[in-house]
Amino acid sequence: MQLTDFVRRFRIDNPETFELAKRDPGDTGGLDIDKKDAKAFLAEGIERLSDLQERLYAQDRWAVLLVFQAMDAAGKDSVIKHVMSGVNPQGCDVHSFRRPSEEELDHDFLWRATRALPERGRIGIFNRSYYEEVLAVRVHPELLARQKLPPTCTGKKVWQHRFKDIRGFERYLARNGLLILKFHLQLSKDEQKRRFLQRLDTPSKNWKFSLDDLKERKLWDEYLAAYEEAIRHTSRPEAPWFVVPADKKWFTRIVVAAAIVEALDRLDLKFPVLDAAARRDLDKARKALRSRQG
Repeated sequence: MQLTDFVRRFRIDNPETFELAKRDPGDTGGLDIDKKDAKAFLAEGIERLSDLQERLYAQDRWAVLLVFQAMDAAGKDSVIKHVMSGVNPQGCDVHSFRRPSEEELDHDFLWRATRALPERGRIGIFNRSYYEEVLAVRVHPELLARQKLPPTCTGKKVWQHRFKDIRGFERYLARNGLLILKFHLQLSKDEQKRRFLQRLDTPSKNWKFSLDDLKERKLWDEYLAAYEEAIRHTSRPEAPWFVVPADKKWFTRIVVAAAIVEALDRLDLKFPVLDAAARRDLDKARKALRSRQG
């Protein structure tokens, strides 16, 4: 299967007909490989990503934003750790968006994300993002109340307005040279339960568990409905969503790596070509270093 075909399977190109329930969190895309082959497959993608990132950094024309959203225990941290393991840290930034501060609550809902956007030549990773404003905030109305918005800004159309604002925000960024890829790691409820128990039964993973995780788990259906509507309203060609099966971690990593590589490939990234004057300067430097004085 060609890389483009493989990635297209998980990209939401027809959001108006998208139904999250029809997606299988255990899907492996027809791949029937063992762990050794899966590691080799991923290693190949990481090597290609490393080369593309070097070109991105050197060219200094594009910026890349990778957005990761998922239910608890879906493996966002793990995907970021493994897929980006070959990327030069100097050209990559990771931001985790948790409960907003008082300062952030005194600004518009996109303010803190705007401050964290990557510079040209760099890859920015949002572990959770401004999408929390139409996910967690929607599921927990009390969070919207904390934002101290005027009553006229919190009516029945607040979510439709936020979807429209996000679309406009992402369209603006794309028009200014920012490549945006958004990943929803789709975990099944049974697999989440298994991973929670593993965290409880493994002392080195106890720190990952919180009683709040169980409270959020009770709102599973509400979150799925919020995710489905958010993806329907905001998956666009300039900022597509990828719904990636997350029950098999090895497969999740391969899909994410493939999607990033495929998108960067389309940018036709190249190392800068020096003009004649710059090449003459290099020749002078080469001669000086090879001389006795060098």
